[in-house]
Amino acid sequence: MKVHERIDGRLRAFIEAQPMFFVATAPTGPDGHVNVSPKGMGGTFAVLGEHRVAYLDYHGSGAETTAHLSENGRITLMFCAFQGPPNIVRLHGRGRAVPVTDPEFPELLSLFGAAPDTHGVRSVIDVAVERVSDSCGYAVPLMSYEGDRDLLLRSHGRRTEADLAEYRRVKNGHSIDGRPIFA
Repeated sequence: MKVHERIDGRLRAFIEAQPMFFVATAPTGPDGHVNVSPKGMGGTFAVLGEHRVAYLDYHGSGAETTAHLSENGRITLMFCAFQGPPNIVRLHGRGRAVPVTDPEFPELLSLFGAAPDTHGVRSVIDVAVERVSDSCGYAVPLMSYEGDRDLLLRSHGRRTEADLAEYRRVKNGHSIDGRPIFA
């Protein structure tokens, strides 16, 4: 394992080339569930600087990341090479969720010009990266990338802004541990 001072050069190119990544967060203290979520879809992740990244958070079945970030801000993003030379990059940092209702949301959303669709985005997850490390990834399997799924976009495309607000209120109102989110 090697710790890097910043996201630049080959690290940045590697991160930006990955079609998926994983996000890990946890509540404060010994209670509650640790959460790991897969993320993907081209154009929905951005390196905003040597110590800052962000991704689009679409409406989904849960919002544990948002709940945990509002409680303690701790977040780790992990990128794995499923093709080419083995590599794993982890970005440890402090994150915040900027929901669609926040005045700052439109400005952050504008940083994702290559996003396939932004209608179903419920927040932008903005991460101040404190630690950048890589490791070998020798045990990560080789897998082929066939393309992005369009199910999420098609599902959200059928919903109005009012429908999405209701979805946040009802289905994303609380985390699995009962923490308030978009209630």
